[in-house]
Amino acid sequence: MVGGSDMYRQQILDHYKSPRNYGEIEEPTFTHVGENPMCGDTIEMQVKLDDDEEEIEYVAFQGDGCAISQASASMLSEKLQGMGVEELDELDRDDVVDMLGVDISPMRIKCAVLAEKVAQDGAGIYFDELDVDKTTVEDGD
Repeated sequence: MVGGSDMYRQQILDHYKSPRNYGEIEEPTFTHVGENPMCGDTIEMQVKLDDDEEEIEYVAFQGDGCAISQASASMLSEKLQGMGVEELDELDRDDVVDMLGVDISPMRIKCAVLAEKVAQDGAGIYFDELDVDKTTVEDGD
């Protein structure tokens, strides 16, 4: 399955070089920032919820970091649109790895899941279920 793996690597590079939904949203429902201190990745996710606050209407992100973290944020920004808030909460690292389509080494998994954790924590803060200033992916995340 080398060809398939190469296809996914090209997809990651494409999202890194031409990120989708990069920028800002006017009047986001919530904004949250996170970092991976091990390699310097930073991501800010902005999320606009529908009027019932049950579904994600739009996602934008900004950040800086490695190809995996930025491509993951770009791909996730597309995947989250139209998703229910409860579905966001249920996402885990396996969902992110499946979305990326390549094996991620243990050292790089934090890069891959940063955007997911930032979006989840941002929602948790917005709905008063979490109290953190900034998301940090550390050992054990």
